[in-house]
Amino acid sequence: MRYPTGPQRIVCLTEEPTEVLYALGEQDRIVGISGFTVRPPRARKEKPKVSAFTSAKIDQILALEPDFVIGFSDIQADIARELIAAGVEVWISNHRSVAGILDYVCRLGALVGASDRAAAYVRKIMAHLESIERAAGALPKRPLVYFEEWDEPMITGIRWVAELVRTAGGDDVFPEHAGMPLARDRILADPAEVVRAAPDIIFGSWCGKKFRPDRVAARPGWAAIPAVRDGELHEIKSPIILQPGPAALLDGITALHTVIARWSNDHGTSRRSERRS
Repeated sequence: MRYPTGPQRIVCLTEEPTEVLYALGEQDRIVGISGFTVRPPRARKEKPKVSAFTSAKIDQILALEPDFVIGFSDIQADIARELIAAGVEVWISNHRSVAGILDYVCRLGALVGASDRAAAYVRKIMAHLESIERAAGALPKRPLVYFEEWDEPMITGIRWVAELVRTAGGDDVFPEHAGMPLARDRILADPAEVVRAAPDIIFGSWCGKKFRPDRVAARPGWAAIPAVRDGELHEIKSPIILQPGPAALLDGITALHTVIARWSNDHGTSRRSERRS
């Protein structure tokens, strides 16, 4: 007798398991997704949306008769508790680094009997990261970067974001905050901290709402920041940088590197011109 491999009816409470399962060709196992899912676009058309990030439609999830539910982080602990109490098996991952994301892809692949495809997918992602790292290594100058994950209160970028900034050719101005897994531990109590850090580039990704460079530039004292003075305030869409999945390691880092490389080449050229004159 041949038994099925892994769960057959999966509900994904966040976007990254949906993206990974589609990439591995295992999308038929998915019976419900997060309403915030945008990758891949077809998932929104094919799968019922049964959760946000901090809330979920428990009755609708149970009606789908899932044999496995996948979520992310302590923020979804209450959702997980309700589902577990209803007899559903739940996996809440809590990875916060680039290495953790790659390991997550491998673990999810193994759960659905697609270890070889997951390993090949990870190799593809790693090749992309390595190509960005090589290009970044050839840049003439590394900018100081401030990444803002939320505006009120001001929250700096999580660990995988700081790692991607570094790989893309920049230096995060708050590396000590990036190591903190919880958002509340990455709050900047004093906006003047950013003024003192003097970033060359500011990236904003306000977790589901539009980044407003005009509001950032208007903060008291921020006109003195090089990034504000030079108009280097850029939005990175949250689905491609704040989801702890492949999107950040493919499209997210590419978006970061595009801005950083242009800045570096502009400023490196200016410095070389000054030396020649």
